[in-house]
Parts: sequence; structure tokens; C-alpha cells
Amino acid sequence: MRFLVAASAAALLAAGSFATTAQANQHGFYPQGYVGGDVMFWDLDPKGSSSANDVGLRLRGGVQLNEFFAVEGHLGTGGSDRVGGVKTELDYVVGGFAKGILPISPEFRLYGLLGYSEARFDFSPGGRDRESDFSYGAGAEFEVAPNLSVGADYIRYLDKSDYNFDAASVGLRYQF
Repeated sequence: MRFLVAASAAALLAAGSFATTAQANQHGFYPQGYVGGDVMFWDLDPKGSSSANDVGLRLRGGVQLNEFFAVEGHLGTGGSDRVGGVKTELDYVVGGFAKGILPISPEFRLYGLLGYSEARFDFSPGGRDRESDFSYGAGAEFEVAPNLSVGADYIRYLDKSDYNFDAASVGLRYQF
């Protein structure tokens, strides 16, 4: 957990450190920092039981190092559902990712994410469960203004023997 929090904080700080110099940059100069906010539709699928799903929020930030590669951190929270009489709540999900980018056009790009995440769930009654695992996903972004993009992605944050945790997210990204 400490590593993931530190990695996410480092990615956000690195993104912020480029804010003043990147303001003078035109599109195409690297490194470029970015931050984003998303609505996250998550699904916790326990093996042998019905799934829990709800809507939360996710913040992300990163640094695009060149046209094809970025590093990115995620922090998400929120949402709860009842599964078999047990209230299931997402306390948090945090992750660090390498982001491979495929520019289709100057305004549209596809990307893949590969990294490591940790999530903690609160089961009432019954306690908490915190798990970490390798994570992967894919998404697309479309630039609607010089520094503003809309995008969507789907990420498998956890793929454990007891359950899977996935999220589909839609949101905005501001590049500075």
C-alpha cells in the first residue's frame, strides 16, 4: 500500500512540476503532465456468488514522456451495493501504470495500461478486505480542445482467486 500511495503521489507531483513549463509548450513537446477526473462504474465479482456493482469517482494523473508512452496513477473511491445481505463498499482503489499510446490521428488515440493496483473493500457486517494484484486495461481518448480530452477505459484492477474487480470509466483529462 505504501508503495502504491508513494507511486501515485510521485506521478501527480511530477505532473504538477511540469505545469509552468508546459504552459509555454505547444502540442507535441514532451514531457507533458496531465490530470483527469472520471466517473467509475465498478464491479466486484466474487466467485460463486452474485456480483456487487456501483458508481464511484476516480482521479488520475501522469506524465506523457513521448508520443507513445506515459506513466499514470489512479485513485478511486465510492459506491456500495448489497450482496446476499452484506453491504459491500469500495473504500479505495489505487494503482500505478505504464501507458502505451497508439495515436490514430492528432485528436484521437488508443491506449493500453499495465501496472499494479491495491483495493480495499468494507463488508458490513464482516470486516474489510484489502487485496493487490497486477492490473491491465485499455481505453481511448478524443481531444475536444487543445488541452482537453474526453475518454473512456476499462480496467481489470484485481484478478484474484476469490474475486475479480473491474471498472469502466468515462471522464475528462486536462493536459498542461
